Amino acid sequence: MSRGSSARTLLKRLGWRLRRGFWATVAAVAPKSWAARIVRWNMRALLTELGGVATDKVVELLLVAMDLGFAVLPGYRNNLRDFRGRYVLRTADGRVDASAVFTPGEMSMRTRAVDAPDVTITFKSPAAFRRFLSSKEKDILESLMVNDVEVDGNLNYVYKFGFMARQLLLRLGIG
Repeated sequence: MSRGSSARTLLKRLGWRLRRGFWATVAAVAPKSWAARIVRWNMRALLTELGGVATDKVVELLLVAMDLGFAVLPGYRNNLRDFRGRYVLRTADGRVDASAVFTPGEMSMRTRAVDAPDVTITFKSPAAFRRFLSSKEKDILESLMVNDVEVDGNLNYVYKFGFMARQLLLRLGIG
């Protein structure tokens, strides 16, 4: 990775952290009913991806939405209580390689693979990722059987991630 590329990635992460902090502060002082609106408003691009043709951006957009959801939705943050996990999410063609690191009460998103993940989930396509998000638990196994999704690691982490993603979408009135 070049120096310029590293600097751009750092600025992008710093910009997101500032935005996340701003919205967390707004949610803390605003009426509770505003929290879901804040997340929904910030995640218009994700909603567009989920409602139309999914592109490579859908994986990172979901991780950003989850990160913001954990910051501003107290009930959603309960999913992180005492939870630790390191996820790598990628597409089979290698165009997307994103990670989520969960520690008790916190989540951080990275635009590269983390070392020593608990699970690596590889999606055949962005459309396979969208189907994974909208599936019920038994359908996750079906995704594995038809090779839409490949898992390297503990399947319990796959179910936990699917649960957290679906919970966010339900809180936002999607699905």
